[in-house]
Amino acid sequence: MDALDKYIEKRKSKSKLFSRSFDRGYQDFKIGAMLKLAREESGYTQEEIALKLKTKKSAISRIENHAEDIKLSTIEKFVSAIGKELKLQVM
Repeated sequence: MDALDKYIEKRKSKSKLFSRSFDRGYQDFKIGAMLKLAREESGYTQEEIALKLKTKKSAISRIENHAEDIKLSTIEKFVSAIGKELKLQVM
């Protein structure tokens, strides 16, 4: 465990609010990062996806970089535009 991981664990153990906020922020980041990676692997640019979804490149960038409060329907449209299928799993 590196210094950053130790710091995060220390903060999480001291503050439930920090822990919940950190975990939620990480999940938002992870969703956006997964969408970006899937888009890149499919060979599409943000501009191409924006055209398919009838939106602006900035909206695609926002989805990939700030995925908080993104609607499931938006994720489904994004995934469909890159020729992929969305699967959800509750654990």
